[in-house]
Amino acid sequence: MGNSQKDEAPLADCPVTYALRLIGGKWQIPILWALCQNRVLRYQELKRKIAGITNMMLAQSLKELESNGLVTRIQYTEIPPRVEYSPTEAALRLLPALEELGKWGAEMKQRSLPVEGPQ
Repeated sequence: MGNSQKDEAPLADCPVTYALRLIGGKWQIPILWALCQNRVLRYQELKRKIAGITNMMLAQSLKELESNGLVTRIQYTEIPPRVEYSPTEAALRLLPALEELGKWGAEMKQRSLPVEGPQ
């Protein structure tokens, strides 16, 4: 059969798997999409753009995206305090893939294919 370990790299070594670990949470892609579309958003602006996200999930997702090098957080020393979030260059490079994913999703939605799993 010729199946060697060289031919079948473990799933953990797969570049797609790695990418999904960086952006694969329920809220990471909508957050990145909003930031890439607007370039700079404050916390409440971002929260308004993502329907259904809780404060806890937004804060946690932003921390994960920041630690993964996809979001920049700038805190200004003002009264009241102001924090702005923006996509990094790495996140902006993801934008064409997100646009294609959106086109594919729109096509699938038109076909009215059932969606299983968490929504």
